[in-house]
Amino acid sequence: MTSPLRLGIAGLGTVGAGVVKIVRQKAELLSARSGRPIAVVAVSARNRDKDRGVSLTSYAWEDDPVTLATRDDVDVFVELMGGADGSAKAATEAALDAGKDVVTANKAMLAHHGQALAERAEANGAILRFEAAVAGGIPVIKALTEALAGNDITRVMGVMNGTCNYILTRMEGAGLSYAEAFEEADALGYLEADPELDVGGIDAAHKLALLSSIAYGTQVAFDAVELEGIGKVSIDDIRQAADMGFKIKLLGVCRMTGRGLEQRMAPCLVPEGSPLGQLDGGTNMVVIEGDQVGQIVMRGAGAGEGPTASAVMGDVMDLARGFRVSTFGQAASSLTPAVPAKTATPASFYLRMALADRPGALAKVATALGESGISIDRMRQYGHQSDAAPVLIVTHKTTRSALDQAIAAMERTGVVQAAPVALRIERV
Repeated sequence: MTSPLRLGIAGLGTVGAGVVKIVRQKAELLSARSGRPIAVVAVSARNRDKDRGVSLTSYAWEDDPVTLATRDDVDVFVELMGGADGSAKAATEAALDAGKDVVTANKAMLAHHGQALAERAEANGAILRFEAAVAGGIPVIKALTEALAGNDITRVMGVMNGTCNYILTRMEGAGLSYAEAFEEADALGYLEADPELDVGGIDAAHKLALLSSIAYGTQVAFDAVELEGIGKVSIDDIRQAADMGFKIKLLGVCRMTGRGLEQRMAPCLVPEGSPLGQLDGGTNMVVIEGDQVGQIVMRGAGAGEGPTASAVMGDVMDLARGFRVSTFGQAASSLTPAVPAKTATPASFYLRMALADRPGALAKVATALGESGISIDRMRQYGHQSDAAPVLIVTHKTTRSALDQAIAAMERTGVVQAAPVALRIERV
């Protein structure tokens, strides 16, 4: 009889408990599909007594995840503790140094230490896999490293934080302010303990950095991601974008250009009829464009017990079958340092401002745009608010640096009553 693949699971929260349930409930299916039994032999978590909805009495317990990671009877260390450093990183390093394969859902750890961990895995003949770290149940890592490996990837983009998409969707559908939708998401338990990880775009930017590395053969460069959260998006922006046929999404985009690697995570306008424009609620979507395959759209649950545990088990099953692929799809030593693009690809921009209600105000704004080389595609003026005139402008393609120059010039005219809101329009 073929020997079982023995798992040691560190972290028994929602996802860890979900993995245990799959292994227990689907033992025959897993064995039939992988050609060998899959067994949990030991676990580790901070609290032994917590009710996790599944019995753990048949497994050895280790208080120290590093000890778990180096047990002789563990073949694959499954790291589900989270956190960029601390116990998660120490236990992962210990497992790799012991020559054990590692499966993790830890996007923060990989975004900050992915290159070093990939090199460590290869030096010890081990495999490090992380399907569950990006977009939950959507198999985007497998798609990039395997199915699309024969493509030059021209662009990767997506909505990769369900909480932000939920907030923006609720603002649009229920007419809520950002603060109201934020409070609702918090009450439902959708926000991280540090909400800035979600609404500040940090969580999604971790994921984007990992996808960039695979897509373009570069070392993970999270610090090079241009990052902006959704906190400045107002209900007025959402309504006025909809009035022109757009939806606002926290959108991650990466592409390789002649200027270097672009990585952006920021609120953008997308056409309402596009796949991204039709994405509602807490769902994730990743769009991959390749020179051979064209455009691939993948949509699904980006978090939760079932979807994320499913992704973990996908990696476990590959290891059980003997399928071994480098962490980022090619040898870590062949990954090149990412050179950040100094200027982003030109695009149209949405620009909202409140102008002083006086003759010549709009002309001064148009002059500031023109002197920065920016032409106006569309312009709308909405009903007056006391002594202010709300104005909406959509530009023709320009660079963000040129737009920032124009905004600075507008503010010097004295006719702009508050800092203008500028959002990129991403064509899908």
